[in-house]
Amino acid sequence: MPLDQEFEHEEEEEGTGQEMSFIGHLEELRWHVIRAVGSIMVFAIIAYVYIKDIYRYVILAPAKTDFWTYGMMCKLSDLVDYDELCVKTLDFKIQSIGVGDQFTMGLTSAVIVGLIFAFPYAFWEIWRFIKPGLKASERKSARGAVFYVTLLFFSGVLFGYFIVTPLALNFLANWKLDESIANEFNISSYISTVATLTLACGIAFQLPIVVFVLSKVGILTPSFMREYRKHAFIVILIVAAVITPSPDIYSQILVAIPLLMLYEISILVSGKVAREKLREEQALQGPL
Repeated sequence: MPLDQEFEHEEEEEGTGQEMSFIGHLEELRWHVIRAVGSIMVFAIIAYVYIKDIYRYVILAPAKTDFWTYGMMCKLSDLVDYDELCVKTLDFKIQSIGVGDQFTMGLTSAVIVGLIFAFPYAFWEIWRFIKPGLKASERKSARGAVFYVTLLFFSGVLFGYFIVTPLALNFLANWKLDESIANEFNISSYISTVATLTLACGIAFQLPIVVFVLSKVGILTPSFMREYRKHAFIVILIVAAVITPSPDIYSQILVAIPLLMLYEISILVSGKVAREKLREEQALQGPL
């Protein structure tokens, strides 16, 4: 059961109370934020306890040729008869230069992992603050918001980790201005790259939610999105090319396809919002 449905009764009770003052709203928001940040810290502490295993099996996994994605790319290269798609070597080393770099990056990585795993609860806390201020019809339309936001976020994180990150690392690891220059990446640079690509995809996958909100306020319409579909596809292909610096067309396609699907899903979401608005207008007008 989605979190927002599980606690729906509690939220309805909160929404039936007396109207609070501005200071009261700030105080309530403060406690929601404290609980959200607290959940992140709890997961961060748990992650730090197992940080060595997390590094060995998760964070450093895309830096090894036996990573799941590279195995699938080799199988795909056999199907399309394109040997360059198969990743056989990753010509780089990860090093720690500063005295406290490994300790510092261990803490940083634990916080990032905590943020990812605490995201559903943290978002639910913020949603609890926002939801009572919505109209009944708006709350009905936004039912399941926590579930869908969480689903899209984790889908984006997995996409960024298993697709975008290994493709980017493969290109950056094997790109050299000259063969005499060795690639030795600092641990902080490596973590920054992996975290940025992973979290950026998690945020990018919120496109249907953004379209839902913009459609509700009347900024976007399904007809507008269909009219500019070709323009959007070109932008998506450019974004895919930027995310995957490799000139390999197959890598760009692997990134572009999910983004194209998200855009099509967003059109359906906008269309649903438009139909709901039309029904509400007809209900207000009453029978002719």
